[in-house]
Amino acid sequence: MSKAKGPVLFDLDEKPKPKSRAKPKVKEVADTPLTPATAPVVPDMEAPTPTGQAMQTLTNLAARRPSRLTRFFWSMLVALLGFMASVAAWNFVAGLVASNPILGYVALGLTALFCLALLLVAGREWLALVRLKRIDGVRMEAEAALATSDLKSARKTRDRIVALYKARPELDAARAEVMRRDGDSFDADAVFGVVENQLLAPLDEAAKREVESAARQVATVTAIVPLALADLITALTANLRMIRRIAEIYGGRSGALGNWRLTRAVMTHLVATGAVAVGDDLIGSIAGGGVLSRISRRFGEGVINGALTARVGVAAIEVCRPLPFVAEHKPSVTNMVKRALTGLFPSAKE
Repeated sequence: MSKAKGPVLFDLDEKPKPKSRAKPKVKEVADTPLTPATAPVVPDMEAPTPTGQAMQTLTNLAARRPSRLTRFFWSMLVALLGFMASVAAWNFVAGLVASNPILGYVALGLTALFCLALLLVAGREWLALVRLKRIDGVRMEAEAALATSDLKSARKTRDRIVALYKARPELDAARAEVMRRDGDSFDADAVFGVVENQLLAPLDEAAKREVESAARQVATVTAIVPLALADLITALTANLRMIRRIAEIYGGRSGALGNWRLTRAVMTHLVATGAVAVGDDLIGSIAGGGVLSRISRRFGEGVINGALTARVGVAAIEVCRPLPFVAEHKPSVTNMVKRALTGLFPSAKE
């Protein structure tokens, strides 16, 4: 058995002995004074990689197809608001006619003119959709003629393309040259090659200039304006305007509904082909994207948003063009962005 322990006494007056501490060794200070030249190198912090968030968000939102429930909700809401506005206008005109016939008939006339304006706007939108559908049909016929190497179908499609631009005097010489060289082509590729070189080449150059202008605008606003959502709003307006102008260049003048339908088609094409992804080769090849991201993250975002805008423009050219690229090469996104951003951002050497 263990022995019982007795009470333990502590002497409060006794001070504990200090522990011996070894004196720290002091490093000898060099005689050389600390200057910027002798200071240690600051480690290079890894800059965040720009992702082009504005264009990524815009593309995904525009390409997303609404569900049936969402379409049903908006259609019923529009129908209800239209019914309420019609009833309110009818009661207003009827009450005004009963109280003051002169003012009532004036209101009735204004209402009739407003309805006429609505019909004209609806007719213009319908014609715009018909024009876009016509261009889609011509392009599908051209793709079928190229796939089957059908010379007769190719010449028929060529005649339809020439007819698209009969109301544009600046293309009269090009149309005449295409028809004059009819006997020089003996296969579908040669027929469409003449159309591309003579008729569509100036239209392609005009479309490229529109793409470069939109890319430069989006890149500038993204890099300079620090306001929230400014880059997203600018990207939306610039891309909508760019797509509408490209459609007008190729003969597919679109209204509000037609422009939205065309924008959805372009964005869907981008998502389907995977062209909305940001590649490292694109960042490195355009104005030194890595250097720009170190100088300012906004500069890097501007370059990426401009490049993605150029990709949207190339997709719009492919969708709006009445003929797929046969003899001519598809526009290069890298080259267009380099021309658009030349002088806008500092280069890698600078």
